[in-house]
Amino acid sequence: MEILVKKPTEEEAAQMKLNPIWSCEVSEFDWHYESEETCLILEGEVSVQHGSTSVAIAAGDYVVFPAGLSCVWKVSKPIRKHYLFK
Repeated sequence: MEILVKKPTEEEAAQMKLNPIWSCEVSEFDWHYESEETCLILEGEVSVQHGSTSVAIAAGDYVVFPAGLSCVWKVSKPIRKHYLFK
């Protein structure tokens, strides 16, 4: 299972801005995705670890988390993101 991290197209960024915002302070927690989540990171930095893989995510990134993914979020700078579950 892979986490997709890329810079958004103008259309992707515009679409994501129509969705709610979630925020989180510096912390570490386990998470499991029941359904696919797409998000646009507005602020902050996080490392998401799944298995032996760690993915760095920062402000400006467009991220897709696959359904069924179990991971650990390690938030190093307070994060804000637009998000959409499919």
